[in-house]
Amino acid sequence: MSPKRSSLGPRVLWTVGALVGAWALDRVAVQAVNPYIYRILVLCGLNAILALSLNLVNGITGQFSIGHAGFMAVGAYTSAAFTVYAVPKLFGVDPAAGGLAAAGPLLCAVLLGGACSAGAGFLVGLPSMRLRGDYLAIVTLGFGEIIRVVILNIDAVGGARGFAGVPHRTNLAWVLGGVLLTFVVIRHLMRSYHGRAFLAIREDEIAAEALGVPTTRYKVTAFVIAAFFAGVAGALFSHYTYLHTNSFTFMKSIEVIVMVVLGGMGSLTGSLLGATLLTALPEALRFASADRLIIYSILLIVLMIARPQGILGRRELSLRGLLRVWRRPRAAPAP
Repeated sequence: MSPKRSSLGPRVLWTVGALVGAWALDRVAVQAVNPYIYRILVLCGLNAILALSLNLVNGITGQFSIGHAGFMAVGAYTSAAFTVYAVPKLFGVDPAAGGLAAAGPLLCAVLLGGACSAGAGFLVGLPSMRLRGDYLAIVTLGFGEIIRVVILNIDAVGGARGFAGVPHRTNLAWVLGGVLLTFVVIRHLMRSYHGRAFLAIREDEIAAEALGVPTTRYKVTAFVIAAFFAGVAGALFSHYTYLHTNSFTFMKSIEVIVMVVLGGMGSLTGSLLGATLLTALPEALRFASADRLIIYSILLIVLMIARPQGILGRRELSLRGLLRVWRRPRAAPAP
């Protein structure tokens, strides 16, 4: 048996164990923390999915996209419309039903939202990924605003009123499962041949093209994968709180970019750290209600001056590395 096949079993066990752990953590969190803290944990997970997916484009492939909220909106409204209009006809399940009966329809809604966002990413990325720098940023920004304005004029999904009647089925277990899936897929992609092509494009696109790397194809691929996971985050978001286009403005895209830059461009664990800090820090500063935004801005400025490459830069944190840091050094043998 080859080493690759023999290592498949432990990986499957680790994945199943992580999913069971996410479900157990959700059960504990429901009982142990108040609803406010629980909501912050869910939002941290959703922002982590967004930061991880955007890091694939901005940090790993070296492009500059500022329309990520648009893909999140596509996934959110597509999955919400599927749950409200199609689930009763296809599954014979009341949209407001909970428990195990709602797990299958919710999974289908999340996957559909991600697939539609990936399709939108392909349509936007195919012509725009031939551009570079500021021009690419302008195209993605325009896409995000176009999506928001189009949704505002569709009465079937609520228009400017927001989409009412979407059941709130998302919990911490679903969000943690989405974070795990996003992290594992992008992590394995980075370690593959295709990941090396992404990194080559980031370091020097002209040199990568000269070496035979189809740069446009790989940039579109990264864009589509990132859009898929942004759609997954949007689908989970739409089934957790009230759905309105105000949640997908230009400032939401900037917020996700700041998370990626703060954690470290190209570092997946840095994206997790940046998303958690920038989601929890404004809430932790509520004791200074009048000045919390000023304190928050000052902390960000100081951190970016002290660590312009981000908290982790391009490094990755690992459990083994943390244990190595905290382990006491062994005493040198006596001569």
